[in-house]
Amino acid sequence: MESNPVLLESKSSPINLLHEMQQLRLLGHLCDVTVSVEYQGVRAEFPAHKAVLAATSKFFKEVFLNEKPADGPRSSVLLSEVRVADFASFLEFVYTARVEVEEDRVQRMLEVAEKLKCLDLSETCFQLKRQMLESVLLELQGFSEPQHSQEESDGSERDRPGCSVGEPGPCCGAKTLQSAEGPAAKSKEKA
Repeated sequence: MESNPVLLESKSSPINLLHEMQQLRLLGHLCDVTVSVEYQGVRAEFPAHKAVLAATSKFFKEVFLNEKPADGPRSSVLLSEVRVADFASFLEFVYTARVEVEEDRVQRMLEVAEKLKCLDLSETCFQLKRQMLESVLLELQGFSEPQHSQEESDGSERDRPGCSVGEPGPCCGAKTLQSAEGPAAKSKEKA
């Protein structure tokens, strides 16, 4: 009697594999390609593994698969349109599935991902840019809502008997709101 097949699946294996490949790269072990990056006079060389680069970047996959056997295996690739720091971040991302960059470099990382045809990095950059945009929009929305409520309260208090427009004192909410919020309210009004 045959037994039913069962699935043996490791949740940690992909993470462990990436970690081990990163350690091998950092130590220079089993690296079979050197990527030379030169941008505006700054040059650096990065040892790496063809299999990792080809698996994560269609650009590198095309380069390595189009090598001619007569030329022998290519041991170096030159990139001249990518900054050294950005390529270092790209390598860290493809070997670890994560990288920390400054907010103002996210657009550059997206451009690197597009040049090197790295779908995972492109999607990650797009998601982060979307989150950053949503955060700014929420901040702007929160910034405009207090002004609306201030205008509404100003109008309702001005309509009260005994309160005239621009009159200082306890009956006019505009003066008390401004003094309660201080200089921040003035800068919001200017914006």
